Amino acid sequence: MNALPSTIVAASQDTLPQIVVDNVHKRFATAGNEVVALKDINLSIQPGEFVCLLGPSGCGKSTLLNAIAGFSPPTEGSIAVDGQPVRAPGPERGMVFQEYALFPWMTVAKNIAFGLEIKGLPKGEIDQRVTSLMEKLHLHEFRDRYPKDLSGGMRQRVAIARILALDSPIMLMDEPFGALDALTRRTLQDELLRIWAEYRKTIVFVTHSIEESIYLADRIVVLTYRPGTIKTDVRVTLPRPRDTSLAGFNDLKRDLAQLVMEEQRRFADDEIKQSTAD
Repeated sequence: MNALPSTIVAASQDTLPQIVVDNVHKRFATAGNEVVALKDINLSIQPGEFVCLLGPSGCGKSTLLNAIAGFSPPTEGSIAVDGQPVRAPGPERGMVFQEYALFPWMTVAKNIAFGLEIKGLPKGEIDQRVTSLMEKLHLHEFRDRYPKDLSGGMRQRVAIARILALDSPIMLMDEPFGALDALTRRTLQDELLRIWAEYRKTIVFVTHSIEESIYLADRIVVLTYRPGTIKTDVRVTLPRPRDTSLAGFNDLKRDLAQLVMEEQRRFADDEIKQSTAD
């Protein structure tokens, strides 16, 4: 495995934010009750920044990501990308899901090319872009395979390649490695960091893994259990490539674990109350 680039640097804080979440609230009506999923979320993300949203189940990580994607607009407040309000999904925001979301009837190459064909790009340009991405993500020998023939890790590579093909400046990733085994997960984390270093995408990445967030991110935004608010926003200053065995890494992991476990206990207590009420 190639070493990770040692020259990756955090995004400049002197530029205007690319993503601005301004006083966002999100409420859902369920079974006659109102659930406050997000409350008073204020967040600015710079171009090229890698930000992880971290917290237990029920803290609103995916809800916030879906709001940024334009899938589920906030009940109150606003979200803007490059100064433009987000009201619906857009080509500047590519989404990678945990479930891969590939078309099972299409080959690897066709899955990657799909968005480019919808955009009406010339066939030669599509073929060149798809071939280049398959080589970068070690998918070339699988170009004519179908998703059912691929491992979970390979399927996720295809999903990432499809977003890169569209050249969206922002990648939104909802626990994309959560279903993978530990070794495959680390391999894809390293692949993602290489992609980020080369393409300088802005990445917003949802995870419940403290170690994963420290390994990947410039910043870690910890959300509270419902209603989801920002509990802390930590800038990770550890140099890359990051060694998970070093004291600095584990000191930060311990501090974050304490914050997250406080919210996890609130989640567990709430589940017990609900089961007792039922």
